[in-house]
Amino acid sequence: MNFETIIFDLDGTLLDTLTDLNNAINHVLKNHGYHLRSTGETRRFLGNGARNLLARSLPEGTDEETVSALLPEYQSWYLAHSEIATAPYEGISEMLDELRKKGVKMAVVSNKGDLQVKPLVKKYFPQIPIAIGEREGIRRKPYTDTVEEAMRLLHADPKTTAFMGDSEVDGQTALNANLPFLAAGWGFRDKEELLPFSPALFLNHPSDLLKEWGN
Repeated sequence: MNFETIIFDLDGTLLDTLTDLNNAINHVLKNHGYHLRSTGETRRFLGNGARNLLARSLPEGTDEETVSALLPEYQSWYLAHSEIATAPYEGISEMLDELRKKGVKMAVVSNKGDLQVKPLVKKYFPQIPIAIGEREGIRRKPYTDTVEEAMRLLHADPKTTAFMGDSEVDGQTALNANLPFLAAGWGFRDKEELLPFSPALFLNHPSDLLKEWGN
């Protein structure tokens, strides 16, 4: 199974960001006297951007005004502490190197803020020239805006493009964009949560994609 273009999610697919995200959420919660969240809870809450992560982490019934008031604090603290424990998943860099050798065009699209996405991709994944995060005027996944922008910048043919991600949001994004879904089984969701999105491939390790190449 060969693709000329692969578009990747970031958190939970290329980068293991869970500990730093959990620490950022707990920094805000502790400052304001709220119950702290475990990494398992943060893992379940991820996938729909910073605002939704914060809203889900706050006590049920917290009003939107409170979420809006605390969001800048969360974003600022995370931006300053986003690389303490964050690192690529095992095998990711090797997979990207091989894809680049094969001439595959690559991009990252993420529901993380654009100001966070671009430096993280530049630092950890020099193989990937295009990184697009959440920003004003472009709807986040599962809308296809970021995917379509990445494809336009790469001059990608939809018929030979795939989308790789680790969450139900990514699965729905692939369906909405009419692209094959490559499910990253090492990320923030379990296999049974991804199967309803009919992945073209379910990958247990990044090297599995290379093993499938040409099949």
